[in-house]
Amino acid sequence: MSILIPTKLTTTYQPPVTKFRPVEGRKYTLTRSEVTGELFLTIGTEYNYHAINQGFRDEVLAEWVPRMGEFSLNGRVLVSDGNFDENYARVRFMIFQKDVNVALKAIVYGDKDFFTNFPWLLDAPIHIKFESNFAQFNHVLYYGTPRQFLYNET
Repeated sequence: MSILIPTKLTTTYQPPVTKFRPVEGRKYTLTRSEVTGELFLTIGTEYNYHAINQGFRDEVLAEWVPRMGEFSLNGRVLVSDGNFDENYARVRFMIFQKDVNVALKAIVYGDKDFFTNFPWLLDAPIHIKFESNFAQFNHVLYYGTPRQFLYNET
């Protein structure tokens, strides 16, 4: 994943979620096809674990979480959980750090009608947790705000 190609993004809403509701507990599951490079975004009140490729584990999960009267978009990616050695975990960490930007762009673009209804969420903070059994790859990083990931041609 190096750039977002909107025609290769499929967005699915799982009821009771719609393009406009709810905010709290709204969850995103972003997966991709290893063969075609297509991205699949599921938006629901639960993560779409059925869409996750258990062999690759390259999904991005995120959800809107209220905290002290404001919302933040908290996400996570699995770098390693004991199934990968330290060198492979390092490679996955570097790839995820680069690809999370495109994943966030896909989430914002795929749920653009939601942001039309809740424009103040465009300025909410985004935090991504890189989950790893190796301490050097187990981090929570700040990725700006959804506004920074509004789709453009670059």
